[in-house]
Order: sequence, then structure tokens, then C-alpha cells
Amino acid sequence: MAFVQIIDCKTDRLDDLNRLMDSWAEQTRGRRTAGHAVVATDRSDTKHVVEIVEFASYEEAMKNSHLPETDRIFREMVALCEEPPTFTDLDVVRDTQFNKAAATRLLEEISRGNLGVIDELMTSDYCDRDYGSEGEAVGPAAFKERCGGYVGAFDFTFAIESQIAEGDEVATRWTWHATQKADFMGVPSTGKSVVGRGTTTFRFRDGMICEGWWQWDVMSLMRQLGVKPG
Repeated sequence: MAFVQIIDCKTDRLDDLNRLMDSWAEQTRGRRTAGHAVVATDRSDTKHVVEIVEFASYEEAMKNSHLPETDRIFREMVALCEEPPTFTDLDVVRDTQFNKAAATRLLEEISRGNLGVIDELMTSDYCDRDYGSEGEAVGPAAFKERCGGYVGAFDFTFAIESQIAEGDEVATRWTWHATQKADFMGVPSTGKSVVGRGTTTFRFRDGMICEGWWQWDVMSLMRQLGVKPG
């Protein structure tokens, strides 16, 4: 079970605190078990600083606590604070990452032929950059037309292999399993089953997808369809 530790403190020396955190990160490289850390200040009280640290489990957090650098940095952190920091230990019972869920849903629904999901999840100025196609597709209607070419020519599914979310972007590594059922890019229907692999990165704005970048092996697809020599 994932584990989160929240550290509350009062200090007006935020720059010194950040330098301390940078020092700890450098000194524990390759050994620390913390996966993600956020430092934030309270809008109503800028001296109120909260650090949120994520771990894969409570046990991993304990390994982190036992590092000698952690103990030393903590003592230095106490010296920067007006009063001793407080700790809240939390077992994560739900972790919903909305942008990742939206990216997954879009790919899966398109593979089912449900292009209506594009209007639901994309901004009106969405810009699509598919490096297997010429030019950009701007707007949901243009992207829907681009997807329609694939949906009309193949029966296919997307298998999500992995996802990474950072800031307002989600990168999805996928495998595409398809069977050609109609003409595609001038290639007559072959009835062949093909496999494609690639990565799609979506950028979000206010919870909606506003940009997309597709990088995948187009030449491999053409070879499998018999268009390009193997």
C-alpha cells in the first residue's frame, strides 16, 4: 500500500529549507526510497510550510528514515523552524490521477470506434501532431477525421503498457493490435494482422486535452502490410 508523510513546520527561511532538501536529495542519491516530494506554503500564512513525501509503502518510508543523512538533515531542519515540525503518516486508500485516466479513456474509446469521446475530452483548439501523418490536425473535428481513417481501415485495440504523468502532461506507451479491413493510405485491404508500438504525450489545460504528440513506427506498419520491404 502506498504511504504518504506530511511534515508541517513554521519558518520564514524557505530558501534555506529548500537548499537543505536539495542537499539531502544529492547525498541520498541511489539510496533514498522517497518517490515524490512537494513543498508548499500556506496562502494565508507564508510561514506555514508543508512538505508532502510519497513512498511505495510504509516499510520503504522506514528505510528512508534510517538513512544517516535523513537524521542529520532533520536536525538541521528543526533549527530552521520556529517550533518542532509535526508529522502525519497516511496509508493511501485511493489515488486517482485524473489526467492519466482521461488519456487512457480516450485511447480505449477511440479503439472501440467511439469518436464522440473526442468532443468530451478535448479543447476546441486542440492541436494534434502525429509524426506518422503530414501536418497538424487542429480542433476536435480535424482530429476526429484523422482517427476516422484508422477506425475505418482497421479493427484494433490499444494496450496501455505504461504511463508517466508530470505537471500538465501525460505520456502513454502503448501497443496497437489491428487487422486491416479496408483501404488505408492507398494500401488496398490485406486482411493482415499487424502490431504497432509507440508513445503518445497529451498536454492538459483545465482538465481537458489541448495538445497531443504521437511518435510511432510507421515504417514497421507498412512493412507488415507488405508495402515496404522487410
